[in-house]
Order: sequence, then C-alpha cells, then structure tokens
Amino acid sequence: MRLFIIHIPFLPATAMALYPFILLKKKGLIQDIEIINHERIHLRQQVELLIIPFYLLYFINYLLNLSYYLNHDRAYFNIVFEREAYCYDKDLTYLQKRGLWAWVNFVVNKHHNH
Repeated sequence: MRLFIIHIPFLPATAMALYPFILLKKKGLIQDIEIINHERIHLRQQVELLIIPFYLLYFINYLLNLSYYLNHDRAYFNIVFEREAYCYDKDLTYLQKRGLWAWVNFVVNKHHNH
C-alpha cells in the first residue's frame, strides 16, 4: 500500500490515519517509524472494515469506553483499534503477518499481550 502522508500543523493529535492518508502534526514525524507503523495498522483496520464502518465502530467504542471509564485518556487507549495499534506499533513486521480482523482479539482480551 502506497502511503500518502500529509503535514497538518493544526492537527489535534500527533498523528491520525484518515484513509488513505496519514496526517502528521509535525513534518519530522515522518521519520518516526513507530508512529507511521501505528497509523499503517489503522489504515489496514479501516480497509478491512470498508472505511466508514471503521469510523462508526471507533466512535461507538470510544463513547462506550467514556461512559465506563469517565476519562478521555482511558477511553481512548481502550478503543480496540488503538489497543491493537499500540500493542504492535514497535513490531515493524506485524502487518506482514497480521491476520484478517486481528483487532477482534482485543475485544475479548482486555489484557492482550503479543
């Protein structure tokens, strides 16, 4: 998959995957292989869920987490898609061996270890 990386200084996050783009707050982040890999994992999640359903599930998961944790950071870090991406963003070979819908493993296993 060819990467389309865009620098957006006013981005509210450090980086964001918005298919088919990776958006970066700072130009220098293009050199951060873990952030790029993290966002590439999100791009794969988006493709396998046909893009729009990914965003719906992401938002619903965030809202459910927020009602449970009553804390933005805990809600965000417990979104199943984020849990997979953070778990494997240091593994630069992960996407080569990742199975289809691998994020589902993070729905049932809250303390997933790789």
